[in-house]
Order: sequence, then structure tokens, then C-alpha cells
Amino acid sequence: MRPELKKFKGFTLKKLPEYEGFAPGHRACQGCGTVLPLRLALKALGPNTIAVSATGCMEIISSPFPYTSWKIPWIHVAFENAASVASGIEAAIKVLRRKRKIRCKQKINIVVFAGDGATFDIGLQFLSGALERGHDFIYICLDNEAYMNTGVQRSAATPYGAHTTTSPAGTLIKGQTTWKKNLMGIVVAHNIPYAATASPAYPTDLMNKVKKAALVNGPAFIHVFSPCPTGWGCKGEDSILLAKLAVETKVFPLYEVIDGKYIVKRITKPKPVEEYLKLQRRFRHLTSEQIEYIQKRVDEEYEKLIKLAECFAPED
Repeated sequence: MRPELKKFKGFTLKKLPEYEGFAPGHRACQGCGTVLPLRLALKALGPNTIAVSATGCMEIISSPFPYTSWKIPWIHVAFENAASVASGIEAAIKVLRRKRKIRCKQKINIVVFAGDGATFDIGLQFLSGALERGHDFIYICLDNEAYMNTGVQRSAATPYGAHTTTSPAGTLIKGQTTWKKNLMGIVVAHNIPYAATASPAYPTDLMNKVKKAALVNGPAFIHVFSPCPTGWGCKGEDSILLAKLAVETKVFPLYEVIDGKYIVKRITKPKPVEEYLKLQRRFRHLTSEQIEYIQKRVDEEYEKLIKLAECFAPED
């Protein structure tokens, strides 16, 4: 256990911070599964936080002039350079502290909020550079598995078989033909101190991981599963159900990687992947053979993850 994390006891549903860093009245779609984890993350981080927001849904819905939902300092940047801007903020704070122009002794949290398009695709080079340089900031990828803000185009996070406007399900080609990029594997390869996956269906788990990310010294990355009723073709009231099913079917496992060591939430009685797929219009064209193919791949990837965790399990 890292020394920064030893004293952290964690949030519980009975002991949640009252602080709200994201105001109501924003323009997110009904049932948006992206704005909820954003709100939970800011709740965990507290007011001593600076947010960097890449172009995307969360920027659009939170800042229609002259209003804003952000109760903390917030910077909107381009799709590609959120990690670079966060790096600059972190470096500037170090200089200001050295010159004694910032006298606050508390740590100032620097957090990036970016979608899968800005993370898996457009901003990956900038994110890699920031992680490699070791800047002390948190990068939260709010992954709704496509470019939702601009019309539901496929991204490298779009799952196999999903229908999008640029990977349409036709007679010959049945939706997305490639598998989701292993972004966590790429991030962990940078040897950063903390990385984790999280889901809004498990709010205290999500908040605890965000807080751990803030406590470690160095870069931290959190990959958050974020259902999108508009782009996925599901009911708004099913967002949390889908977020939970993604974990229970092993489609989106929950785990942490602390200094390269994997800690996985085990799913002892997994539900079939079909239960997750059938609630979304983007998968309604899939045949039973394709669903079986997806199930096989999900099982294989989960077993790989379990083997990684077993490498670091304590000996009897």
C-alpha cells in the first residue's frame, strides 16, 4: 500500500461529503450516465480543485453563456490538449508556491474531464506525454463509447458490433468491426502510481477511487463507464441498470492498478452478456452467433485480468 493511501478510510453512503462542485440546471439529456460520475468526482475532490474540460458533451451542457454549472475554477480546452493544459497548470502552481504567491498549504487538485473521443483517439498522444513526464494530476475519461456530442460517430472506444452513424449495421457489415481499444493497458504501461475503472452504478466505489487518485503523488487515471441513452438507444431510466449490468456481465470489470499491482472486483456469478446487449438499440441487429462471439471475447478478456491480479495475490 502506498503511504499516501494508508490513512484513507473511504466514503460510505452514510458519510458522503455535502459539498457539491457541479450545480443543477445543466442541459444534459434525461438519464445521462456521464454527468452523474462527473458530479460524484467533484463531490469527492472538494472545493480545492481546478478542472480542465475537453470539448464534448460535458462542456456543452454545463456552460451555455452566460451560465455555468461549475462551482470551481474551470478551463475549457480543445479536444486534443486537455492533458497538456493540466500539465501547465500543475507546473504553474509549483512555480507560484516556490515564489510564495500561493500560501495555501493544502494540495490543489487538478482534474481533467474528457470523453472517449478526446482520450482514446484525439488526445492520446498528449495524455501519454503528460503521464510519461509524471505530472501530478488526475485524468478522468468519461466513456460513453462514441462521439455523442457530434452525432454518435464511432470512436476507438466503440464496442464490437455497435451501430453508430459511421459504423452502421447493414446487410454485410453488422456495425462496428473492431474491438474496443485497451486504453487501461496503454495507461498502465506508463508505470503511473494509480489507475482504476469505475461505474456510476457503484457511487462510493467511484468516489473512493477519485479520492485515492487525488491522494497519490503523480499522475492518476480513472476510466469511467458512462451510459448514453441518446447514443445507445436505451431508456433514460435504465442508465444505472446498464452501468451495473456492464460490471455483472464482465463487459466492464471494476479494478485498480496501484504501482502496477492489479486489484479486481471478482464477479463470481456473472450474468450473460445478452442481458446487457438486449436493452440497447445499437445492438438490436446482432445475431445469436455474434452475441456468442462477444460472450467468448468478454470471458477471455476477464480471465486475462484475473490472471494479472493473481500475479500479485499474497501467498498463503
